Amino acid sequence: MIERLEFLKKISYFSGIEKENLKDIAEIMIERTYRRGHILFMEGEYGEAVHFVMEGKVKIYKTSEDGREHILYIATPGDIFAEVILFNEVNYPATAEVLEDARIAFIRNEDLEKVLKDHPAMAVAIIKVLNKRLMDAQQRVKSLALNNTHGRTAQMLLKMAAEHGKRTERGLELDLSISRQELANMVGTTRETVTRILMAFKKYKLIEIERNIIRITQPEKLKEWIT
Repeated sequence: MIERLEFLKKISYFSGIEKENLKDIAEIMIERTYRRGHILFMEGEYGEAVHFVMEGKVKIYKTSEDGREHILYIATPGDIFAEVILFNEVNYPATAEVLEDARIAFIRNEDLEKVLKDHPAMAVAIIKVLNKRLMDAQQRVKSLALNNTHGRTAQMLLKMAAEHGKRTERGLELDLSISRQELANMVGTTRETVTRILMAFKKYKLIEIERNIIRITQPEKLKEWIT
């Protein structure tokens, strides 16, 4: 229980909520461990629970009519996903696949709604986070429409570094444990194209690449590639 409470305090949905109230949430959480490659749910399945990453990584993606995969985002520890089903009886709008061995917590929609009726402040907090996620989605659509592949790649690297990177003496360091193909799927291009773009950024000394590490050495210069 103590571990769950400490975890929930770090979730944006529940930050600022009194510890006593968080206990009600912790009690309805269900935890499971999954191996890499496990599908948590498929796009189009009935949505019944909101999910949290406690350990590991999960990729959220949609599949186009021609079978191509488009990654919406990578969920890491502390992230929440499938929250679109909150307050709605809808299907999951995307597929969630475990990217590396993970511990996932989930709360069934009906259980959470019962708790929120007793704690309206939590409902307001969740609505605010949902609104931010909607704004992020709108920004992503705008990026796809206005930016070329260089701009979209630069924007994605900066976004991932801001969310999951760490600042070092040599720059913003991003541990990119996803493949070039998965990065390409996030940008909306091919693996070959995203590889060429990364090499171009490296040539201009905007980034450094060491195995799975991408280090952004000149973030302001990289931003100039974004329309």
